[in-house]
Amino acid sequence: MTVSPAVYGSLRNRLVLALISGAALLAVLLFFAVRNYAAQVAQQGQDNILGASAASILDAAALRDGQLEIDIPYAAFSMLATPSDDRVFYAIYQDGAFISGYDDLQLAQDAGDGNWTFGAGELRGERIRQVNASRTLVGLGRQTEIEVALAQTQDALAETLDQISRNAAFLGIGFFVLTAALSFWVTTATIGQLNKLTTSVTRRGPQDLSPFRKPVPKEMAPLVSSLNSLMGRLDQSLSQSEDFIAEAAHRVRTPLATVRSYAEATLQRVERKENREALRAMVRAIDESSRAAGQLLDHAMITFRADHLEREDLDLVALTHELVQRLTPIAEMKDLSLSLTGDASVQYSGDPILLQNAVRNMVDNALKYAPPDSTVEINVTATPQIQISVKDSGPGFPPDEIDTLTRRFERGQNATGTIGSGLGLTIVQDVATAHGGTLVLTNQSEGGACVILSL
Repeated sequence: MTVSPAVYGSLRNRLVLALISGAALLAVLLFFAVRNYAAQVAQQGQDNILGASAASILDAAALRDGQLEIDIPYAAFSMLATPSDDRVFYAIYQDGAFISGYDDLQLAQDAGDGNWTFGAGELRGERIRQVNASRTLVGLGRQTEIEVALAQTQDALAETLDQISRNAAFLGIGFFVLTAALSFWVTTATIGQLNKLTTSVTRRGPQDLSPFRKPVPKEMAPLVSSLNSLMGRLDQSLSQSEDFIAEAAHRVRTPLATVRSYAEATLQRVERKENREALRAMVRAIDESSRAAGQLLDHAMITFRADHLEREDLDLVALTHELVQRLTPIAEMKDLSLSLTGDASVQYSGDPILLQNAVRNMVDNALKYAPPDSTVEINVTATPQIQISVKDSGPGFPPDEIDTLTRRFERGQNATGTIGSGLGLTIVQDVATAHGGTLVLTNQSEGGACVILSL
């Protein structure tokens, strides 16, 4: 029975989620990094133009006959032209006194003494970027300080930043999509190594307990080492189990056969009726114990070998013929005969020990229930399917119990008084299942049972 493992989440999904989460975080960081850098560059560009415009106004200032003259050049304002027609504000101060421009455009607190300052603010309900610059003029023994405040609205800059933000967003989304696709590819390639290992384990036959030799990634080395260690222990355990079953079969059957021989020898020398009946009961009990112990060990052996069949190319007819020869003396003691019919040769690749055990139990079951002076028919054929059938002329299977007789220790009502353990047909069923075949129990129309093993 295969036990499904307890599953908790998906390693692939966790890896994908981690990679996609990292990609999303990087995409957001990329968006803000690009936007902030672009904003700094755009702002720096506006500040440079504002500074150049203010410098041109200051350069146009001069003292003539002790009077201040400023001829604001056309280029001072034309260089501030933008596609959004941003408004430009200016104010000129002489020694702190307003002389021209917009009187609500105030100087910065730290303007003066040749300082150039840039700052953001609000004027007449609009956001502006402002530069403050100053220059000291000297003439005719007089010194005066000219201060210029120049401001420009930021509509064009805002549009530029919006466009940059959209482009940065598209760049971030594209980066995220590409990274997500790469994440799926990377996780598939990574998990693929585990899938290859799984496939390698699945394709192995039950007998293949050899260690894995193929190279694996370093991270999978501990897992493969654990699997190799487990298979090594399993191989050793199976070998010990097989040796134990063989040893147990020998040590159980031999003493029972010895006791039975002594009991039969004693039976020949005892004359009192009650003693003879007791010895006969003893022999019968020994036979039942011997048969039960033998079939229990056979069943254990078949259960063990069924998981790792040792298939060989063999002739089922020759295998059955050899078995018939060995069982013929037992059949003759019961005044029965064995008849082998069918094809001359049937080639098959299977486990000879299991198949021989199955056929022996089929024939032995027929010998137990066949009436004296009858024939047990054994037929081996390859067409239309490889089959081994055993027929007898006994009472047959109880019709209402025929579906349950292959269960362990299950015996029909007509088995009362017949030595048996209820494992014979179970063994045949297990051998059929191990070879991918079926076992069918039927009753013949003319009377008697028919057991068909299909491979």
